[in-house]
Parts: sequence; C-alpha cells; structure tokens
Amino acid sequence: MKNSRNVFLLLFVHATLSLERVRWCTVSQQELSKCNDMSKAFAGAGILPSLECTEGGSAANCTQMIKDYLADAVTLNGRLIYQAGKEHGLKPVVGEVYDQEIGTSYYAVAVVKKGSNITINSLKGISSCHTGINRTAGWDVPVGYLIDSGRLTAMGCDLPKAVSDYFSASCVPGANSVNYPKSLCQLCKGDLSGQNKCRANSQEQYYDYSGAFRCLAEDAGTVAFVKHSTVPEYTDGKTLSSWAQNLRSQDFQLLCRDGSTADVTEWRTCHLARIPARAVVVRPDTDGTVVFQLLNQGQQRFNGAGTKFQMFDSTAYGAQNLIFRDSTTELIAITSQNYQAWLGDEYLHAMEGLSCDPNTLPESLNWCVISTEEIWKCGEMATAFRKKNLKPAIQCISAKTKEECMELIQKKESDAVALGGADIYTAGKTYGLVPAAGESYSADDNSNAYYAVALVKRNPSNAFTISDLRGKKSCHTGLGRTAGWNIPIGMLIKKGIIKPRDCNIPQAVSEFFSASCVPSANQDNYPSKLCQLCIGDDSGNNKCSASSQERYYSYSGAFRCLAQDSGDVAFVKHSTVFENTDGKNTESWARNLKSSDFQLLCRNGARAEVTQFAQCHLARVPAQAIMVHPDTNIFAVYGLLDKAQDYFGNDSNGNGFKMFDSSTFQGKNLIFKDSAVQIVPVKERRTYKEWLGSEYIESLEGMQTPQCSGSAAITTNVAVLLAGSLLLTTATTS
Repeated sequence: MKNSRNVFLLLFVHATLSLERVRWCTVSQQELSKCNDMSKAFAGAGILPSLECTEGGSAANCTQMIKDYLADAVTLNGRLIYQAGKEHGLKPVVGEVYDQEIGTSYYAVAVVKKGSNITINSLKGISSCHTGINRTAGWDVPVGYLIDSGRLTAMGCDLPKAVSDYFSASCVPGANSVNYPKSLCQLCKGDLSGQNKCRANSQEQYYDYSGAFRCLAEDAGTVAFVKHSTVPEYTDGKTLSSWAQNLRSQDFQLLCRDGSTADVTEWRTCHLARIPARAVVVRPDTDGTVVFQLLNQGQQRFNGAGTKFQMFDSTAYGAQNLIFRDSTTELIAITSQNYQAWLGDEYLHAMEGLSCDPNTLPESLNWCVISTEEIWKCGEMATAFRKKNLKPAIQCISAKTKEECMELIQKKESDAVALGGADIYTAGKTYGLVPAAGESYSADDNSNAYYAVALVKRNPSNAFTISDLRGKKSCHTGLGRTAGWNIPIGMLIKKGIIKPRDCNIPQAVSEFFSASCVPSANQDNYPSKLCQLCIGDDSGNNKCSASSQERYYSYSGAFRCLAQDSGDVAFVKHSTVFENTDGKNTESWARNLKSSDFQLLCRNGARAEVTQFAQCHLARVPAQAIMVHPDTNIFAVYGLLDKAQDYFGNDSNGNGFKMFDSSTFQGKNLIFKDSAVQIVPVKERRTYKEWLGSEYIESLEGMQTPQCSGSAAITTNVAVLLAGSLLLTTATTS
C-alpha cells in the first residue's frame, strides 16, 4: 500500500513538473479580481503548480487563447463546452457538482397544464413561455431539440424567426430588440405598472424559471420551458409568492420526447435533455489530472467556514458565479475527458440543432445535376426559390455522372445532390457524404420508405421457407430493380445461399432457381432460364421485355406470375399484394384473389401474414436523400427545402414550379422523385449507414460477391453490376 502511494506521488510530482503553472483565463474584471485572490490564497497554502490569472474578456476569447497556448484553463457552460470541443478540440477535465441528488447536471423540461391534451408533437401553433433569450433550459435546449428532431425548421438559420413562426405567441425575455420578431415578446407582462416589458431581468414578471412557470400558471402561455425543479419549488405551498399560493403540482405535467406525458416528479425519464454542469476545459495536450489536483487541494482548503477566500462564493466581488458557480458543492475529476461524453447525447443533439448560424451560411447552395433535363429543372427551381426570397439561394452545378457530383461535393466545389439507395451507399462509403434531408412518398407513411418482400402462396402441405428456395421457380419485377432483383439476390448471396462463381451473378441465379421470369434479362450472355417463365403480351410477343407488354413485368406482373402458378415465389414490395387482391384490381386474372391466400417469407426462416411486412421483409428500401459534405449544416439545407415545399410542394400550389413533377421538363424523377409528396428531416439517421439500414446494406454488399473482393473492386463491382441494370430503371421507384 505504501509503495503504491509512493508511485502515485512520484507520478504526480512528474506531472506537476511537466505543467509548471496553470494560466487561468477570466471573462470579466470581477472574475479577474477573484482569480488573483485565488492565486494568492493557493500560493500562501503552498499549492502547486502555481496559478496565474490572465484576462480573456469573454469565453470565446478564452477558448481561442487556450488553443493558441496563451492560457491553459477556463470554466465553461454546456453550450460553450460544445463549441470549444467542436471548434478547438478542447476537453473537459474538472466538473462542478451542485447537489447530491442529481450531481453534475439538471434537466430541461416542457411543462403544460394537466388535461390540456398537448404533447411534444402538437406544440406548433400554441403559445410558449421561456426563461429568457439564449438561456439554457428556456431557449437553447427546447429550440435546439425541436430543430434537431425535425419539428421546427429554420430557413437561413434565423432561429428567432423560426420560433415566432412555430408558436402563435411567446414571452422570451430579452428578445425585445428590433432584430427580433414582435411575437416573441407578445405574452410578456412587464413590471407592476406594465413597464419594462420583455426585459431580461426581474422587472419582467415572466422572467427566469419562476417567471416562465408563472406565465403558464396564469394562462398567458400554454407550455413553459423550465428546469425540473421549478414546478416543485413554486407549488404545494413551497413559496410565499402571492401568484403561486394556490398552485398544486398535480395540476401540471411534463411532455416527454416520445410523445407521452408524465407526472412532474418523473423528470429523470421525461425531459427534453439532461443539462451538463459547467466544466473546466483545457487543450488536448494538457494533463487534466494536474488541473484537478490543483483545484482539489484548493477546495479542501478554501470551501467552508474559517477561511477568508471562498472558491464557491462571489459576493465579495459584487457578482455571481465567478470562475465557479456559487451553488457548487464540490469539483470532481472528469474521467472520460471527452466533450461529447460529458454533454451527453440529448444535450449534444440539441446543441447541433442550435448550431445553425446565419453568419456562417454560404450565400448560395450549389446543387449538382447530371442531365440536360435536370439542369433545366434546376434553373427553374433556382428562379422560383429566388422569387420567394428563399435562402440560401440555389445555384446549379452540372456534372456528367452522380459519382462526379459526389467528388465535387467531397472537394467542396458543390454542396448537394439527390441520390437513391446504391448511390447513397457509394456517396457515404467512398466520399464521406451524409444525408441532410429525405423524401417521403405517402402522406400517411412516416417511414418514407417501402419494404422489399418475398411473397408466396399459403400452402400448409408445402410451407417452404427462405432457406428452401433452391430449385423453386421465381418471379422478379425486372433485372436490376431494387425490390425484384438487387435486394433478394444480394441477400441470398450475402447469406451464402446463392454462391456466384467468377462474379457471374446472372449465371448463379439461373443455376439456383429451376426457372425464372426476370424482365429485361433477354440480353446476350444472359442464361435463357432467366426468361423461361415470362409470357410476353396477349399474342406471345415481347417476351421478357422490360415494359408492360410483358404481362409479368414490374410489381403487379411479378405478383401475377405467382398468382397464376407460373412461379413459387415473387419478389415485390409490401403493398403489391394489397393493390392486386380483395377487389382492388378488377382485371380478370386478379378479380377473385384474396390477400389472405398469400404469405411472406421472413429472413429468419419463418413465414408471416402479408400484413406483418414491417417485421417480416427482406429489407426496408430507403427513400432518396439529399447528400452533402459533413461540414454542411444539414438544418440549413432542410430549412430551405421545407420552406420551399410550402410554396412548390403540391400540384395545386398555383406558384407555377412544382418540386415533385418533372413532366414540364420532358423527363422523370428530375432532382426529386415524381412520387415524392414531401421532403422530411433525417432525424436520428445522420449517416449513410443509418439512412440505408443494415438489411439494405447487406443486400447491396451481397451484390459485391466475395469472389470479386479487393478494396478497388468493391465499389467498382456494385457500380458495374448496378450501372447496366439501373440504366433500364432510372425512371422506376424499384
């Protein structure tokens, strides 16, 4: 035990010698004064290394000075820790603790009156009460959270304007300058004589935690953004304030992130974000242990009665919270020394939502397009957006291929491109791009995707599974199409059920199934068995063509191939069976079909009912996404497109240009898919892997067979394999 203590002391001495002094950066004259007194107190007590004080003037200056080796440490709040970590790589090493119950954090909550039927999903259009502009629990977290979750959009990163458009009226003390929309102060009360309305001080009766809660209690607003302890502190007789005398905590409830509500005591599980305590940050090369040891010796000597200098008290300097918060009970070492871990996911995401800064936005967004028709449509889109003063403005950049667009964005010579599944994979994996927004294809379907399924007839005497497909007859929507070819064949290869030789996937498929109909596989060098089940048109011509002249083409055709017993399994999308059964399709071949006569084959070897497609499918097929460089602010991109679709998103908009229609430009699916009904936020799906999903990626990688492996071959193979087939299907959704 003694030896280990000696080793520790030796290590500490060595570390101390390596950091001979700690230069503390102060953000105000009062803080500098307190720091100088702390330095003298530490020196008088023989605490090492020596503490020196330097003047920074502001938190932003201090973080820059630390990065430039002109200072070593400063205490910051959560938002500033986020900026210091993201922009300068600074790390938190010592954290403040405020009370034993919740330690180094508190919780930002949204409070409503019980029985109001309001949830986190129905905040748009109601009135709101905030503690003050740019305050953590009352502004930063709720606004950041609403933007991050896609509920609130900010065109041009104008957050005050976005909030004023989102809520019908608000009280946001401090938002009373000419730069802010008037509705942000509309609910404020001022002092007893009605003066000082919307001031960021106690003269405004709706200022701070108690004021925001009072704004709700007095029915000025419908939701209050406060901290978890606010309601308990001002209800059930806990306060002498006259306005709160008859308030009961049971008459209020919290709004949870999942859309539910909870009792005000349930703040640990029902909140908008856990707000981290303030922390001391240093450069990545600074030994955080030394800084903690210095402050730990200090708090043992100067935190309590009997000493002239008090680390956690600022009253002697005529201010509050100098260097450390006055409510701090102790300082602790931060073991992870990582700003993301200290802030936590909820708070981190809220800060990312809040990071949409109009001052850092480019003048224009360079949109990459690849055909004459797309250039034409993009030019019209840029003009239409400009007439409505949408920001940032659109500039059209032309490239020969989608891959060239990806390369231009990687080099920051372009900003955005709309891509589908296989291209999203390449854009993410090879070029490091990320999704900024996505498309949705159905007004009632929030998943903005569809499912690729394996459909079979219900047959109790022959209930084969996905593992028993060898030797069966197969029906496909078409060669190279997503639900009908790429996903099922890719998945079967990835699982080792189909084993291609020499990269020849068509040959391997023809050897696996006894016969198939794969429209458009009637090409040279393709095995004839891939067209064996196809039937052509009524006179037997155009057999295996990739058009409606082949009666087994596309979704309904592949399903017909199964329904008429030509094949044993049909690879289609989840809605195909419902569109062609139970009287929905009146053609003679489908008239008497019932959806209950069919089942799905699941990846795990089970069978399921056709209604269970969300649990039993081969892959969820992702929607198109707008892909951008990771440095591009995705909230600015989505903010632009979301505002744009208000004007140009539906057919009856009366504004001339239509985002989701390409007929005017003699093409299909130009920039956006024609079947899109809405641009949607990416929410938590921030990477190409999260957007595509593991099942889809597995099927895509199955098409890059192991025999064709090697780092160069991986992307080449998927490109070669899909390029030929996707040329046939660029106008289709599958």
